[in-house]
Amino acid sequence: MDIHFVDEVSVEDTREAHLKDLAVQEKYGVKYHQYWYNEEAGTIYCLMEGPDKESCAATHREANGVAACQITEVEGGLYDLFMGENQKVDQGLVRQENGKIDTGYRYILTLDIIAKTISKKSINFNQLKLPEKAKNIALQWIAEYNGKEVRTSGFDSIVAVFKTPEKVLQCAHEIQKELLEDHGNSDPDSVDVIFNMGISVGQPLTEKEGFFVEAIRMSQRLCLIAGENEIITSTLFEELCDLNESIKTHISFRTIKPAEQQFLDNLLDIVENRISDHDFGVHYLSRDMGISRPQLYRKITALTNRSPVTFIRDIRLTKALSLIKENKYNLSEIALEIGYHSPSYFSKCFRDKFGVKASCIAV
Repeated sequence: MDIHFVDEVSVEDTREAHLKDLAVQEKYGVKYHQYWYNEEAGTIYCLMEGPDKESCAATHREANGVAACQITEVEGGLYDLFMGENQKVDQGLVRQENGKIDTGYRYILTLDIIAKTISKKSINFNQLKLPEKAKNIALQWIAEYNGKEVRTSGFDSIVAVFKTPEKVLQCAHEIQKELLEDHGNSDPDSVDVIFNMGISVGQPLTEKEGFFVEAIRMSQRLCLIAGENEIITSTLFEELCDLNESIKTHISFRTIKPAEQQFLDNLLDIVENRISDHDFGVHYLSRDMGISRPQLYRKITALTNRSPVTFIRDIRLTKALSLIKENKYNLSEIALEIGYHSPSYFSKCFRDKFGVKASCIAV
């Protein structure tokens, strides 16, 4: 699949370009299947088969005198998962079931579920991260709204892709309602579920990233900054969603603006790169972000409803959960890996957040 960034190119222009590709494709052993046209984003994506990237690029150059901004090889199963099977194709142009042009936008939901327990007994990792009951509730609603679960390595959350913004938002709302209704069991050995969700809008490719890589990462990052039991989305998502205002008021979600989204990317790039540095804290984050500490405090608090200190701590402890699941390191090594000099202080912070000692978690 490739991506082209275009200005003021009509559907008719795109169709003519596709026909030109078809006219010369055999010369390079390439077969062009279909394309997606996104006027708003100024992007066109083409799906083709060929012996290599160079042959696909050569076809475009000879046919239309242009080069793709990026060409990425896509595994068939992953393609079907995101783009769908049995698509409606009109002379190469992909359309939705209702006949509207398929822009290539897909909607990614990331759901993180953690069980905070007051039990002093040993607890299985999967009871703490993605507890079974809550996970099944989420997967049932994802299936109900025609979402598809996406398997992502190294991320202990549920990630799903949807074709419409309405479906993903309604799904997220149903999950939110049901998990909240199940909240507050008083059994001392029970788990109290805390969850948060991020919803992003994604295109198949970007200029630098592979197949839906940027969309999934943004969904995960939105999930990361969401407050307890909150759904967070982007401005673009809200603009594309056709839900009327009366329905939107009954769905509890928060939207971040493009400038906030850019700030979030810069923030997390820095924090994730410095996570193992025990000296790293608010002072260094402020310096690396190029803003004053009061500005940093205001921006992070507004975006995450947490102070910078708490936000950095939460990133570190979330990373600790992933490392515990890998079952490769002892707790002292994990503490150092996430920037804690003292294993005992790491254990205290872990228990404060999750309600159980890290040493009590069995994988």
